[in-house]
Formats: sequence, C-alpha cells, structure tokens
Amino acid sequence: MKLLIDVHSHLDHPLLISKIDEIVHRARDAGLKHIITNGINPETNRICLELSKKYDIVKCGMGIYPRDALKKEAETGEAQLKVGDFDIDEEISFIKENKENIAAVSEVGLDFVNGESRQQIEDFEKMIKLAEELKKPVVIHSRKAELKCIEMLESSANKKIVMHCFSGKKSLVKRIAGNGWFLTVPTTVVRGFQFQDIAKNVPITQLFCETDSPYLDPYKEQVNEPAFVVESYKKIAEIKGMDINEVINNIYMNWQKVFE
Repeated sequence: MKLLIDVHSHLDHPLLISKIDEIVHRARDAGLKHIITNGINPETNRICLELSKKYDIVKCGMGIYPRDALKKEAETGEAQLKVGDFDIDEEISFIKENKENIAAVSEVGLDFVNGESRQQIEDFEKMIKLAEELKKPVVIHSRKAELKCIEMLESSANKKIVMHCFSGKKSLVKRIAGNGWFLTVPTTVVRGFQFQDIAKNVPITQLFCETDSPYLDPYKEQVNEPAFVVESYKKIAEIKGMDINEVINNIYMNWQKVFE
C-alpha cells in the first residue's frame, strides 16, 4: 500500500542530494506517496522547489528558519550551508510567487537555544501571516521556545498547524492537541520516550510521521532518509495496539485534511 508520508525532510542537505535519485527510488519502493522537503532560507527554498519539480512524490515546503540560530549552526558546522544575509520581505515575495508549487510554509518557528531575539519573533510573525494569507499549512520548529511558539500560533486563524519534532512538556502537548493541531512522530520514536509518549497520548487523527532526514535516524549512526519513515508507522501501531494498515490509512486521511 503506497500511502506512506514523510511530512518533514531536508532532501537538499549535501548528505542526501548527492545521491538523490537512489533515495527517491528507495522511498518509492518503501511505499511512500509523499515526501515534503523543507527549505530554511532562500538557497534551500530554491533547491527544494527544483526537487519537487523533478520528482512527483516530492512536495516543497518553503520557509525561513530562525535566522540567528541558523547562522550559529552554520558557524559550528551543524548546518552544512553558507548563511548570508538576505531580505526576508523579498523572500516572502518569492514564496508568494510560488504558492501553487508549495505544500506548506515550512520550516519556520523559534529557536531560543542561544537566547531569545526580537528578530526571530518578527520573522515568525511574518511567516504565520504568510501561511494565513496563502491558506497553507505551517510546519513549526520550536526548540527551547515551545510555549512562545504556541502562544503566537494561538492568535492565528490558521488551524493547519503541524508541530515538528516537538520536545516540550506534556501539558503543552495536551494544549496543542486541544487546539486541534498536529504533532509529528519522528523515526527516533523507536528509542525516544518523549515521542513514544506523543504517539500514545495524541489521537491518531492528529499525528504525522517524519524522518527529518538526514537527521534523527532510527538505526543509529546511519544517514536518515525518507524510506525509513516506516519505522514511525510501525512504532505507532505497536504503541496504540493498531494494525499498521489502519495507522497508514489514518495518517493518509490527516494528509488529505491538512495538505490537499
């Protein structure tokens, strides 16, 4: 049954794009119907757009990742890309021009690992408004800024909100579910209690699966890729005591509700 979805990946990453044909081929063979590859700055937004035009199972998400966090990650080598300054309003215009070619405004949010910044909050406000204006789902990064992200999103009319790889408190998970939003179960759920808890307590009607490729690999010390998303589906089925096909069908219906 080819209905698996990887709702969050970074196929533009050097570890993946260098062998992208093989990766997409393996994803098809594993039963994937859709992969969202997410941009985080002007450069990656354009690469993701080209990938979505080349491969029918690849969908494009465009967004602006917290800029100061991205700069810090680039400096430390964690983010394998050069991060130059850019005009966010120009990039918003580019995203608007390509609204028919994107599945979501993604990846956007807040990252307070190195402290809170006004720029992040202003950028995130613009991304929330953009998703509203384009009537697109928005996929959220919320590292060490979970409560602030939720509070800002609660003021939005957009209910098509997906909290990617959410690591906040259980009370916040409950609040997200209560808002009718969605949470992802990444492939590290095979060993991560935080995500096992989300899989257990959030209704199947509000869950998606993701790899965050090339990160968060389920097998340890391997480069993650979309084909491995099946591990999230298997773990949800195990935790919820459901047949895996039932899990696949439910999550596919979530896709139809949010992204189609």
